[in-house]
Amino acid sequence: MGKERGEGKYSHGFSHGEMESLASICEAVLPPSSSMEDQTLQSFYRASGSQPPIPDEIAELLTKRGLIEAKLIVRIVLLMLSTRLGTLLLCGALSFTWNFPYINKFSSLCLEDREKVLQKWFKHCLFTPIRIAFIYVKVMCLYIFFSRVDGTVKNPAWKAIGYQLETDGDLSQVPKDRLLQKGMIETKHETHETLVQSLIQKGLKATQDSKQEHIKVQCDVVIVGSGCGGGVAAAVLASSGQKVVVLEKGDYFTPAEYSPYEGPSLERLYECGGVLPTVDGNMMILAGATVGGGSAVNWSACIKTPKSVLREWADNHKIPVFGTTEYLSAMDIVCKRLGVTENCVQESFQNQVLRKGCENLGLKVEKVPRNSSEDHYCGSCGYGCKQGDKKGTDCTWLVDAVNHGAVILTGCKAERFILEKNKSGSKRKRKCLGVIAKSLNETITMKLQFEAKVTISACGALLTPPLMLSSGLKNRNIGRNLHLHPVLMAWGYFPEPNTEFKGKSYEGGIITSVHKVVSGDSDVKAIIETPQLGPASFATLCPWVSGLDMKNRMTKFSRTSHLITIVRDQGSGEVKLEGRISYYLSREDKENLKAGLRRAIQILIAAGAVEVGTHRSDGQRIKCKGLNEKEIEEFLETVSPVDGAISFAENWVLYSSAHQMGSCRMGINEKEGAVNENGESWEAEGLFVCDASVLPSAVGVNPMITIEATAYCLSNRIAEFLRIQQTKKVY
Repeated sequence: MGKERGEGKYSHGFSHGEMESLASICEAVLPPSSSMEDQTLQSFYRASGSQPPIPDEIAELLTKRGLIEAKLIVRIVLLMLSTRLGTLLLCGALSFTWNFPYINKFSSLCLEDREKVLQKWFKHCLFTPIRIAFIYVKVMCLYIFFSRVDGTVKNPAWKAIGYQLETDGDLSQVPKDRLLQKGMIETKHETHETLVQSLIQKGLKATQDSKQEHIKVQCDVVIVGSGCGGGVAAAVLASSGQKVVVLEKGDYFTPAEYSPYEGPSLERLYECGGVLPTVDGNMMILAGATVGGGSAVNWSACIKTPKSVLREWADNHKIPVFGTTEYLSAMDIVCKRLGVTENCVQESFQNQVLRKGCENLGLKVEKVPRNSSEDHYCGSCGYGCKQGDKKGTDCTWLVDAVNHGAVILTGCKAERFILEKNKSGSKRKRKCLGVIAKSLNETITMKLQFEAKVTISACGALLTPPLMLSSGLKNRNIGRNLHLHPVLMAWGYFPEPNTEFKGKSYEGGIITSVHKVVSGDSDVKAIIETPQLGPASFATLCPWVSGLDMKNRMTKFSRTSHLITIVRDQGSGEVKLEGRISYYLSREDKENLKAGLRRAIQILIAAGAVEVGTHRSDGQRIKCKGLNEKEIEEFLETVSPVDGAISFAENWVLYSSAHQMGSCRMGINEKEGAVNENGESWEAEGLFVCDASVLPSAVGVNPMITIEATAYCLSNRIAEFLRIQQTKKVY
């Protein structure tokens, strides 16, 4: 951060004309104004989205993270806006001027007219590419503006919006020990020569094959991924006597090394730096990409698999393990290892709102167990728990694994599985011999070839399918049946002073309460929880109506409570290439989301919000003072899920997802699933999947306990598989 335009430090490749157009759009998204008396607010309102180096950082982010077609569309639109003719085509009559040559290019339009153009694109444009371009620029502009940190780790906008993190507290109790160090090899610190020596020192047989340009490593089990599935599998298999290697493309951080700030945390800990949309732009996806995977950055909720879901998986999908005491016992073992607690000493502002609103309506609200202590009051667990209280796989299962001799390689990305023709007489035509990986350290050019008796893919529902397909597997279920637990949000504003709800929106335990929206036949249509939203996430999800409206919304950030509606989706998507995710909501999903959104708004009103609304693009909201039941119901009738961000709909909404499942699901045969009930590929002997992608369908609740319990059962079966193989060799 902190680079100035013109210094030659940017590699985005945008032309001067494109950058001029981009800066002009950014200024209209967040324009300067001066109507506030308070000095702090004056500084914020006078700030602009076009201030250097924000446009250059947007161009960098788009180049680095944007989908190919999005980059192309944005650059075409920017290029057109840099010319008079292109501006006429895209902006119409607003581009006219009384002076020769009578047409302005976009950057020459007055700020008011530029804002009118954006409003037109945002609300009424039926030419989808223009809308795509604007949404990308708008989202990235707001994200960078509110997430930037300078040399003193501050953002000039934060004080104005009431965002003041306590970073100078007592950190003496924060764990500084690198619990995984004795099993850790961080490839970013290695060279070819030192890497081989480090592998040998960890008890592995490693040789450098210069002819084939490989470093060969032999082990019993190689696991790709260190999250909820991979961490559990590593612990179980290492404790059974197997020499286990875990490959993780992300880095390892101790609690003391986590940042409390949104921008740096998303960049270091999340897939694609936290900027991962579906290909149609309708949904933004969050997925962990660090040692511990999703367990290192999730919101601590530890909800067991619902009994109705277990019955469905056992009876309808014919996967017996989900109907056994073995699975129930696995959930108890997982909860014990994670130190799950049932109570919360002090609930956060948002959870207070959820609980009070439900109580005032006579609705049931349940406590959410967490993998932390009962007095854990940390609002930044989504950025890695700096207090070291939350127990992800990085400080539980992986510790067990390295204590039993497991080795973890960070900065190491798997490229393909090593498959050969199966000569054992098995029904499976192929046999997996290991995995080929590469170090993300560019000084290590040799590939790493891990040869193992068992290979486990545990890199999550978004990455396991592309890895399997790139290895030559063909099963029709690989990459399909992807469930995302789609999320929509409602918000309520609770201005200070308010003695009933203490705290700020970004403080305290993220999820400690849940309300289930139940239909007449007792089916759960949706669950309502509370999210973690830093200033940048808040801004990017907020509807943009005008620049001034956006700034006004942001000044209410710290006392705006959000409630998220999560549904157990019947619709599904596909992910067959890394980073390219498609997804479709079913009609039932939309109805359930509507029921959840309506209930969320009712809860916010009942809790005493002075204003409530949704994230619909038209800025849908209503003042609550003096509302009667009829007026509330009339407003609720207008609340419903609408088409996604790049559709032709005048009003649209951006969905989000933090749970991904089912893209390599278990099945009773190869027509029904990508793997069998033991997690083994139907096509390749010795290749197993042990992550959320094996789940037969969506869970309907936060899935961490389900993933870990499933991984526990599967890895115990893999251990038995290896024991039998060893017995056969002995005899």
